[in-house]
Amino acid sequence: MSDADTAAKQRGIITTLFLDHPASVNESYFGHMRFALGFAFWLGVAAVAALVHAVVPALCETTASRILKRLHARIENRH
Repeated sequence: MSDADTAAKQRGIITTLFLDHPASVNESYFGHMRFALGFAFWLGVAAVAALVHAVVPALCETTASRILKRLHARIENRH
């Protein structure tokens, strides 16, 4: 296999791993990263709120569900 073939194959792997999915949702790699990291942050906040609510039911009664509804709306309105 020549160096050109190897380079083309590596570009194909990189494209598959890092660029195909963001492009399929009309985003750049970094735009998609920003969206996914923000989503992950709010999922973490919702998880902590649910944990607090599990221990002390009077606290964070609707926090997790409100966050999840907002995240769901962001996904639905995204495209």
